[in-house]
Amino acid sequence: MTTPAASPAHSLHRPLSGIRVLSLALNLPGPAALSRLAGMGAICTKIEPPAGDPMALYSPVAYAAMHDGLAVQQADLKQAEGQRTLRTLLAQTDVLLTSFRPSALNKLGLDGSTLSASFPHLCVVTIVGAPGARAEEAGHDLTYMAEAGLVPDLNLPPTLYADMAGALAASEAVLQAVLVRHTQGHGVSMEVALSEAAKWLALPREWGLTQPKGDVGGGHAGYRVYPCADGRVALAALEPHFARALCQVAGLAPDAFQHMRASDTHSQLAQWLQGQSRQSLEALAVAHDLPLLTLP
Repeated sequence: MTTPAASPAHSLHRPLSGIRVLSLALNLPGPAALSRLAGMGAICTKIEPPAGDPMALYSPVAYAAMHDGLAVQQADLKQAEGQRTLRTLLAQTDVLLTSFRPSALNKLGLDGSTLSASFPHLCVVTIVGAPGARAEEAGHDLTYMAEAGLVPDLNLPPTLYADMAGALAASEAVLQAVLVRHTQGHGVSMEVALSEAAKWLALPREWGLTQPKGDVGGGHAGYRVYPCADGRVALAALEPHFARALCQVAGLAPDAFQHMRASDTHSQLAQWLQGQSRQSLEALAVAHDLPLLTLP
């Protein structure tokens, strides 16, 4: 099974080839980050508690996808034997990835000062829910998205944006840490907060781009999802040359592309699209270089 997170670019360049990453992170963000790091060439090992990773229970498919090709072993870090296993691995590790709260790391002897004293070469990337003093707060993907303004109604978002963005941020932090160590000659610690990752994703909304009146929030007639005769069409004719081509194909007035925020343009395009089949729209997209995708 091929892990989706390992893109061809990662497989080609493998910038982390030879770098050893040890992960204690469970559930989604940590394993997703570890999967990406493996795709970039890192030698990845994961330690799970005796009960395993909860992800394996509530989503075996996701667990299998993220752990494909990774070395996974079990150890009880609350026991002396588990600690010995961990310390042996840490002596051979370049980057430690965790997702525990700071209080839990302290109890396990994995706080920054203890680790740096014992393993000065080790880089540590810690995934937390919220940054700094808020790292002990209970939270989850949904609460971080809600805090960032990405839950505008009673519907659940279509994917786990904060978790997946956090995974991206964590893999980026590993790259940063390895580069800094190469420059400074010693390990560094970095914190990645899921709440901050969600806020990063929410910036286009904060800037007004995806607000209802924003050009990519529904205000521009060329950038919307419309019904068509036998489904829907995701239309992304935002730039003037795309908008001009769209208006010409739809038979609108020659200057309609200059008035893509006008209600008349919205209604005229909606009426025209309603009469088009998915097949005809896909053909028009190819013939006139239009950015659109039809959907059931």
